[in-house]
Amino acid sequence: MKLSQFKFKLPEDRIAPHPAVHRDESRLMVVHKQSGTIEHRVFKDILDYFDENDVFVFNDTRVFPARLYGNKEKTGARIEVFLLRELNEEFRLWDVLVDPARKIRIGNKLYFGPDDSMVAEVIDNTTSRGRTLRFLYDGPHDEFKEALYALGEAPLPSFINRPVEEDDAERFQTIFARNEGAVTAPTAGMHFSRELMKRMEIKGVESAFITLHAGLGNFREIDVEDLTKHKTDSEQMFVGREACDLVNRAKENEREVCAIGTTTMRALETAAGTDHNLKEFEGWTNKFIFPPYDFTVATSMVSNFHMPYSTLLMMVAAFGGYEMIMDAYNVALKEEYRFGTYGDAMLIVDK
Repeated sequence: MKLSQFKFKLPEDRIAPHPAVHRDESRLMVVHKQSGTIEHRVFKDILDYFDENDVFVFNDTRVFPARLYGNKEKTGARIEVFLLRELNEEFRLWDVLVDPARKIRIGNKLYFGPDDSMVAEVIDNTTSRGRTLRFLYDGPHDEFKEALYALGEAPLPSFINRPVEEDDAERFQTIFARNEGAVTAPTAGMHFSRELMKRMEIKGVESAFITLHAGLGNFREIDVEDLTKHKTDSEQMFVGREACDLVNRAKENEREVCAIGTTTMRALETAAGTDHNLKEFEGWTNKFIFPPYDFTVATSMVSNFHMPYSTLLMMVAAFGGYEMIMDAYNVALKEEYRFGTYGDAMLIVDK
Protein backbone atom coordinates (compact mmCIF):
# COMPACT_ATOMS: atom_id res chain seq x y z
CA MET A 1 0.00 0.00 0.00
CA LYS A 2 0.94 3.65 -0.44
CA LEU A 3 1.33 6.42 2.09
CA SER A 4 -1.15 8.61 0.21
CA GLN A 5 -3.92 6.06 0.84
CA PHE A 6 -3.92 7.10 4.51
CA LYS A 7 -4.64 10.75 3.88
CA PHE A 8 -7.76 12.35 5.31
CA LYS A 9 -8.62 15.87 6.36
CA LEU A 10 -8.60 16.21 10.14
CA PRO A 11 -9.75 19.61 11.41
CA GLU A 12 -7.63 20.83 14.30
CA ASP A 13 -10.68 21.17 16.55
CA ARG A 14 -11.24 17.39 16.31
CA ILE A 15 -7.94 16.68 18.10
CA ALA A 16 -8.76 16.32 21.79
CA PRO A 17 -6.71 18.77 23.88
CA HIS A 18 -7.84 17.17 27.15
CA PRO A 19 -9.00 13.70 28.20
CA ALA A 20 -12.61 12.90 29.10
CA VAL A 21 -13.52 13.88 32.66
CA HIS A 22 -13.85 10.20 33.56
CA ARG A 23 -11.54 7.67 31.88
CA ASP A 24 -14.25 5.18 30.93
CA GLU A 25 -16.71 7.75 29.59
CA SER A 26 -15.03 8.50 26.29
CA ARG A 27 -17.11 7.61 23.26
CA LEU A 28 -16.64 4.14 21.80
CA MET A 29 -17.22 3.25 18.16
CA VAL A 30 -17.75 -0.49 17.72
CA VAL A 31 -16.82 -1.80 14.27
CA HIS A 32 -18.07 -5.28 13.34
CA LYS A 33 -15.71 -6.73 10.74
CA GLN A 34 -17.99 -9.46 9.39
CA SER A 35 -21.31 -7.61 9.21
CA GLY A 36 -19.82 -4.22 8.42
CA THR A 37 -22.05 -2.52 10.98
CA ILE A 38 -20.99 0.33 13.25
CA GLU A 39 -22.35 1.10 16.70
CA HIS A 40 -21.91 4.19 18.85
CA ARG A 41 -21.46 3.51 22.56
CA VAL A 42 -19.69 4.78 25.68
CA PHE A 43 -16.37 3.16 26.55
CA LYS A 44 -17.59 1.55 29.76
CA ASP A 45 -20.04 -0.47 27.61
CA ILE A 46 -17.10 -2.44 26.20
CA LEU A 47 -17.81 -5.43 28.43
CA ASP A 48 -21.09 -6.01 26.56
CA TYR A 49 -18.96 -7.55 23.81
CA PHE A 50 -16.98 -9.97 25.97
CA ASP A 51 -17.66 -12.94 28.22
CA GLU A 52 -16.07 -15.01 30.94
CA ASN A 53 -12.58 -16.35 30.11
CA ASP A 54 -12.04 -13.86 27.33
CA VAL A 55 -8.69 -12.06 27.73
CA PHE A 56 -7.77 -8.40 27.46
CA VAL A 57 -4.05 -7.87 26.82
CA PHE A 58 -2.68 -4.61 28.21
CA ASN A 59 0.63 -2.79 27.83
CA ASP A 60 1.81 -1.93 31.36
CA THR A 61 4.66 0.38 30.33
CA ARG A 62 5.05 3.53 32.41
CA VAL A 63 5.73 6.93 30.87
CA PHE A 64 8.46 9.00 32.51
CA PRO A 65 8.57 12.83 32.43
CA ALA A 66 10.80 12.97 29.38
CA ARG A 67 10.62 16.64 28.33
CA LEU A 68 13.03 19.07 30.03
CA TYR A 69 13.88 22.70 29.44
CA GLY A 70 17.36 24.00 30.13
CA ASN A 71 19.79 26.73 29.21
CA LYS A 72 23.03 26.63 27.30
CA GLU A 73 26.20 27.77 29.04
CA LYS A 74 27.44 31.31 28.32
CA THR A 75 24.62 32.30 25.93
CA GLY A 76 21.75 31.20 28.18
CA ALA A 77 19.80 30.06 25.10
CA ARG A 78 16.70 28.06 26.01
CA ILE A 79 17.03 24.42 24.93
CA GLU A 80 14.39 21.69 24.93
CA VAL A 81 15.78 18.27 25.80
CA PHE A 82 13.69 15.17 25.22
CA LEU A 83 14.98 12.14 27.11
CA LEU A 84 14.74 8.97 25.04
CA ARG A 85 16.48 6.31 27.12
CA GLU A 86 19.23 5.81 29.64
CA LEU A 87 22.35 4.39 28.00
CA ASN A 88 24.57 3.86 31.03
CA GLU A 89 23.49 4.02 34.67
CA GLU A 90 26.97 4.36 36.17
CA PHE A 91 28.07 7.28 33.99
CA ARG A 92 24.61 8.95 33.81
CA LEU A 93 24.56 8.76 30.00
CA TRP A 94 21.29 9.47 28.19
CA ASP A 95 20.20 9.34 24.56
CA VAL A 96 18.26 12.56 23.94
CA LEU A 97 16.81 14.86 21.30
CA VAL A 98 17.60 18.57 21.51
CA ASP A 99 15.82 21.56 19.98
CA PRO A 100 17.10 23.77 18.46
CA ALA A 101 19.77 21.25 17.49
CA ARG A 102 21.92 23.71 15.55
CA LYS A 103 22.92 25.46 18.78
CA ILE A 104 24.24 22.38 20.55
CA ARG A 105 27.68 20.90 19.92
CA ILE A 106 29.94 18.37 21.59
CA GLY A 107 31.44 19.85 24.76
CA ASN A 108 28.56 22.25 25.44
CA LYS A 109 27.12 22.25 28.95
CA LEU A 110 23.39 22.56 29.65
CA TYR A 111 21.90 23.74 32.94
CA PHE A 112 18.52 22.66 34.28
CA GLY A 113 16.36 23.75 37.20
CA PRO A 114 15.65 27.16 38.74
CA ASP A 115 19.05 27.18 40.43
CA ASP A 116 20.93 25.36 37.62
CA SER A 117 21.31 22.41 40.00
CA MET A 118 21.36 19.80 37.23
CA VAL A 119 24.20 20.03 34.73
CA ALA A 120 24.75 17.93 31.59
CA GLU A 121 27.56 17.82 29.07
CA VAL A 122 27.12 16.95 25.39
CA ILE A 123 29.54 14.13 24.60
CA ASP A 124 28.29 12.78 21.25
CA ASN A 125 26.17 13.62 18.21
CA THR A 126 24.09 10.64 17.13
CA THR A 127 21.74 12.22 14.55
CA SER A 128 20.95 15.70 13.27
CA ARG A 129 18.81 16.26 16.39
CA GLY A 130 20.07 13.49 18.64
CA ARG A 131 22.79 13.81 21.25
CA THR A 132 24.30 11.82 24.09
CA LEU A 133 24.32 13.74 27.36
CA ARG A 134 26.37 12.96 30.45
CA PHE A 135 24.69 14.32 33.55
CA LEU A 136 27.22 15.57 36.08
CA TYR A 137 25.64 14.38 39.30
CA ASP A 138 27.28 13.06 42.45
CA GLY A 139 25.06 10.77 44.47
CA PRO A 140 23.16 7.49 44.28
CA HIS A 141 21.45 6.61 41.00
CA ASP A 142 17.96 6.56 42.51
CA GLU A 143 18.53 10.05 43.88
CA PHE A 144 19.75 11.23 40.48
CA LYS A 145 16.71 9.81 38.66
CA GLU A 146 14.35 11.41 41.18
CA ALA A 147 16.05 14.78 40.76
CA LEU A 148 16.08 14.48 36.96
CA TYR A 149 12.42 13.50 36.71
CA ALA A 150 11.41 16.30 39.07
CA LEU A 151 12.64 18.71 36.39
CA GLY A 152 10.69 17.03 33.59
CA GLU A 153 7.11 17.18 32.41
CA ALA A 154 4.64 14.79 30.78
CA PRO A 155 5.80 14.34 27.15
CA LEU A 156 2.52 15.13 25.41
CA PRO A 157 2.68 14.70 21.61
CA SER A 158 3.12 17.90 19.64
CA PHE A 159 -0.37 17.74 18.11
CA ILE A 160 -1.81 18.51 21.57
CA ASN A 161 -1.17 22.18 21.08
CA ARG A 162 -1.24 23.53 24.64
CA PRO A 163 1.06 23.82 27.67
CA VAL A 164 1.37 20.80 29.93
CA GLU A 165 -0.99 21.01 32.91
CA GLU A 166 -0.79 19.53 36.39
CA ASP A 167 -3.34 16.78 35.63
CA ASP A 168 -1.29 15.49 32.68
CA ALA A 169 1.20 13.76 34.99
CA GLU A 170 -1.58 11.36 36.01
CA ARG A 171 -3.82 11.31 32.95
CA PHE A 172 -1.03 10.71 30.41
CA GLN A 173 -0.62 7.31 32.00
CA THR A 174 -2.68 4.14 32.36
CA ILE A 175 -3.88 3.16 35.84
CA PHE A 176 -1.93 -0.12 35.55
CA ALA A 177 1.37 1.44 34.41
CA ARG A 178 4.26 -0.11 36.33
CA ASN A 179 7.34 -0.76 34.16
CA GLU A 180 9.04 2.53 33.43
CA GLY A 181 10.51 3.20 30.02
CA ALA A 182 7.98 4.81 27.63
CA VAL A 183 8.11 8.34 26.27
CA THR A 184 4.52 8.21 25.05
CA ALA A 185 1.50 6.54 26.56
CA PRO A 186 -0.27 3.41 25.26
CA THR A 187 -3.36 5.50 24.67
CA ALA A 188 -6.04 2.82 24.29
CA GLY A 189 -5.28 1.64 27.82
CA MET A 190 -5.96 5.09 29.24
CA HIS A 191 -9.73 4.54 28.87
CA PHE A 192 -9.74 1.87 31.57
CA SER A 193 -10.79 3.00 35.04
CA ARG A 194 -10.48 1.10 38.30
CA GLU A 195 -14.25 0.62 38.27
CA LEU A 196 -14.15 -0.88 34.79
CA MET A 197 -11.27 -3.18 35.71
CA LYS A 198 -13.29 -4.36 38.71
CA ARG A 199 -16.32 -5.05 36.51
CA MET A 200 -14.03 -7.06 34.20
CA GLU A 201 -12.90 -9.13 37.16
CA ILE A 202 -16.48 -9.76 38.31
CA LYS A 203 -17.52 -10.82 34.80
CA GLY A 204 -14.54 -13.17 34.53
CA VAL A 205 -12.77 -11.33 31.72
CA GLU A 206 -9.07 -11.93 32.37
CA SER A 207 -6.22 -9.44 32.15
CA ALA A 208 -2.82 -10.26 30.66
CA PHE A 209 0.03 -7.75 30.79
CA ILE A 210 2.93 -7.31 28.42
CA THR A 211 5.43 -4.44 28.31
CA LEU A 212 6.41 -2.44 25.25
CA HIS A 213 8.18 0.85 25.90
CA ALA A 214 6.49 3.09 23.34
CA GLY A 215 8.84 5.54 21.67
CA LEU A 216 8.67 8.63 19.49
CA GLY A 217 8.73 6.44 16.38
CA ASN A 218 4.94 6.21 16.77
CA PHE A 219 4.76 9.88 15.72
CA ARG A 220 7.64 10.05 13.27
CA GLU A 221 6.62 11.17 9.79
CA ILE A 222 6.90 8.63 7.00
CA ASP A 223 8.91 10.08 4.13
CA VAL A 224 8.41 7.35 1.52
CA GLU A 225 5.34 6.65 -0.59
CA ASP A 226 6.05 2.92 -0.78
CA LEU A 227 5.32 1.62 2.71
CA THR A 228 7.53 -1.44 2.23
CA LYS A 229 10.51 0.93 2.31
CA HIS A 230 9.66 2.53 5.66
CA LYS A 231 11.80 1.55 8.66
CA THR A 232 10.41 2.00 12.15
CA ASP A 233 12.33 2.73 15.33
CA SER A 234 13.07 -0.22 17.61
CA GLU A 235 11.22 -0.46 20.91
CA GLN A 236 12.10 -2.60 23.90
CA MET A 237 9.50 -5.20 24.92
CA PHE A 238 8.90 -8.05 27.35
CA VAL A 239 6.36 -10.87 27.23
CA GLY A 240 6.35 -13.13 30.28
CA ARG A 241 5.15 -16.65 30.96
CA GLU A 242 1.95 -15.59 32.73
CA ALA A 243 0.73 -13.55 29.76
CA CYS A 244 1.59 -16.41 27.38
CA ASP A 245 -0.37 -18.91 29.46
CA LEU A 246 -3.47 -16.70 29.65
CA VAL A 247 -3.48 -15.87 25.95
CA ASN A 248 -2.70 -19.38 24.72
CA ARG A 249 -5.35 -20.92 26.95
CA ALA A 250 -7.92 -18.48 25.60
CA LYS A 251 -6.93 -19.31 22.04
CA GLU A 252 -7.09 -23.03 22.74
CA ASN A 253 -10.62 -22.62 24.12
CA GLU A 254 -11.66 -20.33 21.24
CA ARG A 255 -12.18 -17.35 23.51
CA GLU A 256 -11.66 -13.71 22.54
CA VAL A 257 -8.17 -12.23 22.82
CA CYS A 258 -8.46 -8.44 22.69
CA ALA A 259 -5.33 -6.35 22.13
CA ILE A 260 -5.69 -3.06 23.98
CA GLY A 261 -3.89 -0.68 21.65
CA THR A 262 -1.46 -0.74 18.77
CA THR A 263 1.61 -1.16 21.00
CA THR A 264 0.08 -4.29 22.51
CA MET A 265 -0.77 -5.60 19.05
CA ARG A 266 2.79 -5.04 17.84
CA ALA A 267 4.17 -6.89 20.85
CA LEU A 268 1.78 -9.83 20.35
CA GLU A 269 2.69 -10.18 16.70
CA THR A 270 6.40 -9.90 17.47
CA ALA A 271 6.23 -12.65 20.10
CA ALA A 272 3.93 -14.98 18.15
CA GLY A 273 5.41 -18.34 17.19
CA THR A 274 4.91 -20.21 13.94
CA ASP A 275 2.16 -22.19 15.68
CA HIS A 276 0.34 -18.87 16.32
CA ASN A 277 0.81 -19.23 20.06
CA LEU A 278 2.35 -16.49 22.15
CA LYS A 279 5.96 -17.10 23.20
CA GLU A 280 8.03 -15.53 25.98
CA PHE A 281 10.09 -12.67 24.61
CA GLU A 282 12.65 -10.19 25.88
CA GLY A 283 14.30 -7.88 23.40
CA TRP A 284 13.50 -5.25 20.77
CA THR A 285 10.98 -4.96 17.99
CA ASN A 286 10.79 -2.74 14.90
CA LYS A 287 7.80 -4.55 13.45
CA PHE A 288 5.82 -2.33 11.08
CA ILE A 289 2.32 -3.61 10.40
CA PHE A 290 0.29 -2.26 7.49
CA PRO A 291 -2.28 -3.76 5.09
CA PRO A 292 -2.39 -6.52 4.02
CA TYR A 293 -1.32 -8.45 7.11
CA ASP A 294 -2.43 -11.76 8.62
CA PHE A 295 -2.80 -11.42 12.40
CA THR A 296 -2.12 -14.54 14.42
CA VAL A 297 -2.94 -13.81 18.07
CA ALA A 298 -5.64 -11.21 18.78
CA THR A 299 -9.24 -11.64 17.64
CA SER A 300 -10.28 -8.08 18.52
CA MET A 301 -8.60 -4.80 19.35
CA VAL A 302 -9.15 -1.39 20.93
CA SER A 303 -7.54 1.71 19.50
CA ASN A 304 -7.89 5.48 19.58
CA PHE A 305 -8.58 7.50 16.45
CA HIS A 306 -5.18 8.32 14.99
CA MET A 307 -3.61 11.02 12.84
CA PRO A 308 -3.56 10.96 9.02
CA TYR A 309 -0.54 9.13 7.51
CA SER A 310 0.34 7.58 10.89
CA THR A 311 1.75 4.08 11.35
CA LEU A 312 -0.88 3.61 14.08
CA LEU A 313 -3.71 4.17 11.61
CA MET A 314 -2.03 1.74 9.22
CA MET A 315 -1.98 -1.03 11.81
CA VAL A 316 -5.65 -0.48 12.66
CA ALA A 317 -6.49 -0.59 8.95
CA ALA A 318 -4.54 -3.84 8.62
CA PHE A 319 -6.62 -5.41 11.41
CA GLY A 320 -10.05 -4.03 10.54
CA GLY A 321 -9.65 -3.96 6.77
CA TYR A 322 -8.50 -0.87 4.87
CA GLU A 323 -11.83 0.15 3.32
CA MET A 324 -13.83 -0.53 6.46
CA ILE A 325 -11.53 1.44 8.73
CA MET A 326 -11.25 4.42 6.39
CA ASP A 327 -15.06 4.43 6.13
CA ALA A 328 -15.27 4.25 9.93
CA TYR A 329 -12.93 7.25 10.18
CA ASN A 330 -15.23 9.20 7.85
CA VAL A 331 -18.13 8.31 10.14
CA ALA A 332 -16.07 9.40 13.14
CA LEU A 333 -15.47 12.79 11.54
CA LYS A 334 -19.16 13.25 10.73
CA GLU A 335 -20.21 12.15 14.23
CA GLU A 336 -17.64 14.45 15.84
CA TYR A 337 -15.53 11.83 17.57
CA ARG A 338 -12.38 13.15 19.25
CA PHE A 339 -9.03 12.16 17.72
CA GLY A 340 -5.55 11.67 19.12
CA THR A 341 -3.97 10.66 22.41
CA TYR A 342 -6.77 12.07 24.57
CA GLY A 343 -9.51 11.24 22.10
CA ASP A 344 -12.23 8.60 21.79
CA ALA A 345 -11.86 4.88 21.15
CA MET A 346 -12.70 2.25 18.56
CA LEU A 347 -13.36 -1.43 19.27
CA ILE A 348 -12.96 -3.79 16.32
CA VAL A 349 -14.62 -7.18 16.74
CA ASP A 350 -14.63 -10.11 14.32
CA LYS A 351 -18.39 -10.57 14.33
